[in-house]
Amino acid sequence: MVVDIYDPIHLEQLEQTRGDASARRDLILNATTNSLNRDLRRGDFFMCASEEQRHFWLGQLAGMKRLNPANYDRDSSLRSLLDVCPFGMSGDDPVRTGPGIRGVVPGISEHDKVILWAGGVYNWFDPVTLVRAVAALGSRRDDVRLYFMGMKHPNPNVPEMRVAWETRQVSDQLGLTGTHVFFNDAWVDYDQRQNYLLDADLGVSTHFQHVETTFSFRTRMLDYLWAGLPIVATEGDSFGRLIESHGLGLTVPEQDVEALADALERALFDDGFRAFAQKNVAEVREQFRWPSVLAPLVAFCRDARRAADLQQEQLERLRSAAAVGIPGGTLRRNLFYARARYSEVGLAGAARYGLAKARRLAARTEPIRRGR
Repeated sequence: MVVDIYDPIHLEQLEQTRGDASARRDLILNATTNSLNRDLRRGDFFMCASEEQRHFWLGQLAGMKRLNPANYDRDSSLRSLLDVCPFGMSGDDPVRTGPGIRGVVPGISEHDKVILWAGGVYNWFDPVTLVRAVAALGSRRDDVRLYFMGMKHPNPNVPEMRVAWETRQVSDQLGLTGTHVFFNDAWVDYDQRQNYLLDADLGVSTHFQHVETTFSFRTRMLDYLWAGLPIVATEGDSFGRLIESHGLGLTVPEQDVEALADALERALFDDGFRAFAQKNVAEVREQFRWPSVLAPLVAFCRDARRAADLQQEQLERLRSAAAVGIPGGTLRRNLFYARARYSEVGLAGAARYGLAKARRLAARTEPIRRGR
């Protein structure tokens, strides 16, 4: 079993549930953490998105007793248990297939400088500082435009987040909405996103400094690399370090409006710097092509086997069952899952899961009862 743990979602929930009632927040965090821990107990090979994440997940695996003699003795580097396989990008460069931003969005012309926020607006980001920086830059550069590519999450169960509302409010108050700042209230189809990326001059991502940032992997950054865009971002995460070490653009301290405005201006209007950053982007993006980033997964699949400790546990369970005559089977398995669901979502949630499963089983056996 391969488990992709590129998203430490329990860290996201710490920020996303900020302000919720204490009992609800505890329930969500417990459910998320228990779900992750269940996967960490069962996986034979784990994929994460960066070396920073790998250090984090090694700690959580150690807490789950997966850093044990059996796994260590098979491979003391533990790369055969947990390796870095980040999200990647197509081997083909983006090709325009339709309209994007310029000449389509009222207020953005063919000659404007377009800053693109290519992704959702979530509470762990800081788009408000970005809007204020665009206001500062716009006072001396009238042709700067900021476009938010997706304000509404495509999953209807994900509500609009507080920071999205705040961003609109600040933009409205500063008189920027529709003149210098533009919001896409829908969601761009994944297969059409290149048309927006190719209409941009600069990719941007700003965030707060907290634990979610430390271990994040912003997949929107890969789209910027894919489209050959220089990047301006807040410092402090794995992509920030990549930008700094490879000259892909500029990084700035969190919530520093003046520094961000200056960085945006240089990345948009300094032709020499832009050419330097674009050259570096073209080189670095090759390491994120799918054949490169998935090499550890391909290697595992070519010699797939159970993790050493799980293989050992399985043999011990079989010996124990044979010795005392305990039948393995569906009942024990269902009891295990029932306990896991109870620990994650409580009695009511476990009952809902059980009822849903009973309905699925009933639907599956109905044709048999009818003699089909």
